[in-house]
Amino acid sequence: MQHFGDNPADTPAERPLGRAIKRGMLNRCPACGSGRLFKSFVKPVDHCAACGEDYTHQRADDLPPYLVITIVGHVVLGGYMATDLVWPLTTWQHLAIWAPITVILSLLLLQPIKGGAIGLQWALKMHGFGAKPEETEADTTSAYGDRTA
Repeated sequence: MQHFGDNPADTPAERPLGRAIKRGMLNRCPACGSGRLFKSFVKPVDHCAACGEDYTHQRADDLPPYLVITIVGHVVLGGYMATDLVWPLTTWQHLAIWAPITVILSLLLLQPIKGGAIGLQWALKMHGFGAKPEETEADTTSAYGDRTA
């Protein structure tokens, strides 16, 4: 929000959350929507080729696999239980059906979910995506106060 007397250059640019996540899930830069987000399967580019946004500091490490496990687990477990109610299949038949579905769904969902997590971080200005770089203070005190080992 800009107030009277503010310089328009001082106001931070708007970063809509839904649009950033959608662009990330579509393998596009959350900032401009035109540059590619990944240079390999789940390895993000260092900088956007279109707008120059820096992605070297993103931290989408653990969230995407957890979300994929949750989504795929619910789909596969629900499908297994529904199938088991309708057709009495042996364990090997269920394994032959649900193991490939689990692997395929996991591989199909991992990249879009990681892109969405990077878009989320960009929109919320997390992990260095903000306008100002995060200042880190060097703490010179030891962990145990004045005591030394």
